[in-house]
Amino acid sequence: MEQRIIISQNIKKDIEKAVAACEHDRTYIIADETTERLCLPLISDTPCLENAKTISIKPTDTNKTLDSLACVWKELSNSGATRHSCIINIGGGMVTDLGGFAASTFKRGINFVNIPTTLLAMVDASVGGKTGINFNGLKNEIGVFNDAKYVIISTAFLKTLDTTELRSGYAEMLKHGLISDERMWAELVNYDILHPDLDKLQRMVADSIKVKEHIVEADPYEAGIRKALNLGHTVGHAFESFSFTTDNPLPHGYAVAFGLVCELYLSCIKCGFPTDKMRQTVTYIKENYEPFTITCKDYPALTALMKHDKKNTAGEINFTLLGGVGDIRINQTVTKYELTEALDFFREGC
Repeated sequence: MEQRIIISQNIKKDIEKAVAACEHDRTYIIADETTERLCLPLISDTPCLENAKTISIKPTDTNKTLDSLACVWKELSNSGATRHSCIINIGGGMVTDLGGFAASTFKRGINFVNIPTTLLAMVDASVGGKTGINFNGLKNEIGVFNDAKYVIISTAFLKTLDTTELRSGYAEMLKHGLISDERMWAELVNYDILHPDLDKLQRMVADSIKVKEHIVEADPYEAGIRKALNLGHTVGHAFESFSFTTDNPLPHGYAVAFGLVCELYLSCIKCGFPTDKMRQTVTYIKENYEPFTITCKDYPALTALMKHDKKNTAGEINFTLLGGVGDIRINQTVTKYELTEALDFFREGC
């Protein structure tokens, strides 16, 4: 199914258009408690949503679980949802991931529309057809590929975010710049994310989405070049999963930013990525993201988590690295010593 992405100037009009294009006998809204309070009021008087039933779930990625998914399935079943119903997911990546998976599996699949409300969801989670939940302590362990019928992007929702949420999403934009071209990368590492110009950010978001769209269209099921989108994520997902066992759980984008630090270091020593560009990117991350502390004793646990990465083959941890900005090297492996060096580089303050 072709996914249509709308960079919206009139959110209510575009919701009407999207819902009208979806077969629907009943309409459901899935939101977490935070987006239900802060974001749903911005669209609640849209005529096509007047009779929609809202299913509210607990916020944050720690609740992207089988239990939350079962609650959504139960609400859909008990309220008479059919295979002709339509779900509107409004929220961050947790909501679009879980809501998309619920829609993809209920009655063997019903239409859904994503309305991402965080920067992270706009440039990453809601685009590209990945849905799923965390399971057994692992990120996105269970899920399917399935596109939303529409994704509606409105930066009006960004006004509801704090700087932590903005920085979390911005890490994915940094990744898109690194795998794209030097113009985009340079604009990103010179943008003031702590005092954001939202008009400028809307254009940058549109550019970032185009990078992901182009790659997903070329490789919808991650057989090849789509692995470019995993830059920063092999180490980043390990950091994120590990952080859930501590008193300092990381937002996804922060984990990706810290993963970029390690994987750009590996790119330098394995693929010749320019040291000056690595340093400039790492400095930007250091200046804009609060630190995450690890010790040498944590390396075995982090390595074990990386070994669960879905990109791995034949027992080898599989990395996406760079030879330069836009010079993508998928299916890279590193030695235990090189991985230790990268973690040392991060631990010692880069």
